[in-house]
Amino acid sequence: MPTPSLTFAAIGCGSRVRTYTKTAALLPERYQVVAAADPNPERLKMMQALLPPGSLRTFASDRELFAAGKLADIMMLGTQDAYHVQPCIEAMRLGYDVLLEKPIATNFTEVMKLEHEAARLGRRVLVCHVLRYTPFYTLVKSLLDAGAVGEIATVTAIEGVAPFHQAHSFVRGHWGVVEKSSPMIIAKCCHDLDVLSWLIDAKCLQVSSFGSLSHFNAAHAPAGAPLYCVEGCPVADTCIYDAQRYVGDQRPWLQWVFDGGVNATDESVRQWLRTSPWGRCVYHCDNTAVDRQTVNLNFANKVTATLTMTAFDNGRSLEIRGTKAVLLAGSTVNRLANHDIAITDHHTGRTEYHDVKVEEGEFAGHGGGDYGLMNVLDEEWRKPNPADMRSSLQRSVESHAMGFAAEAARLQHTVVDLDDFRREHQSRLIRAE
Repeated sequence: MPTPSLTFAAIGCGSRVRTYTKTAALLPERYQVVAAADPNPERLKMMQALLPPGSLRTFASDRELFAAGKLADIMMLGTQDAYHVQPCIEAMRLGYDVLLEKPIATNFTEVMKLEHEAARLGRRVLVCHVLRYTPFYTLVKSLLDAGAVGEIATVTAIEGVAPFHQAHSFVRGHWGVVEKSSPMIIAKCCHDLDVLSWLIDAKCLQVSSFGSLSHFNAAHAPAGAPLYCVEGCPVADTCIYDAQRYVGDQRPWLQWVFDGGVNATDESVRQWLRTSPWGRCVYHCDNTAVDRQTVNLNFANKVTATLTMTAFDNGRSLEIRGTKAVLLAGSTVNRLANHDIAITDHHTGRTEYHDVKVEEGEFAGHGGGDYGLMNVLDEEWRKPNPADMRSSLQRSVESHAMGFAAEAARLQHTVVDLDDFRREHQSRLIRAE
């Protein structure tokens, strides 16, 4: 077997790292995953099953992996949001470059800290903003760069999380309590803010935002609803959030939260739901993440943009209005016109359609972005200037600033100036040191 161009170690072997590992295994002449750390032995077994027998060294913790020295070129970090910065810095100090799952950190001061350390150590960090690597957004970007709409004037983006996804991840799940994870606009929508920054291609100057947790609370609980759905809810047959759907049509979600759950017996799943956070009534949880939020953005090139995150739609939609034409793209256009992108010329009124093809199965994750990222990763790593990588840390800091500033604007009921916001957090970083 030829020597691969890049080798990987991994910390945190959940769904994201296993997805990248699976793709790396399909490209053995380019990539090899040689080490992995996770406190859950079942996840390490799943990693081993993806790779040639005997090729993976496993460790019970990141401490143990770091103690073994530098084992690979790149460290894949797929830990929970609150544990990104510390292992990333330790990996860089050992000599690793890093493939970092988003978000970079749970607050902007920590984002700046990591950026500072990467620059000081001369390390490459690529953030897994995989939407930049999808066929869909790659085509949108190429159309804009070719002048399809003329000069961009306004952009409207919608992120429809989908009701059950909201319930699974942001009410019952890991990101339901903001104080233990990240604000919703970062945890779910730093992808979307990153895409806006990329498409508009200018510095963001000001941000305002409005949003709230309005539906998933006790005020909307049906009469007689128990704390856990399996305890006998009187509206179970009509509730779209009934946790017993994990036994039925929503069973695929179990692969992320219940090891072996996808293939477990129905009774085993029901027993698990009796005590699991994912068995709770969505109206009786401890969640604090918003279920709706709108962000208003003003850019240096005079483009204005809005991003709406809502639990009550499904899929991403994009509207870009320019001096020459209007580009509509994403789930709304697909539902109404059965096309991915529609461009209507202001002068002629004619509409042209564009479609993208995403492979099914192995390569479909995040609209093809998971495979798209891995397929160009070695090319990205060869770029002389690390900042030129398509989703480099340096570029990703911009969208994280937009997101954290948006959350500050929402909480403080104000317009946030991005330069002031950066200076404030730079001062916090200096004081902390």
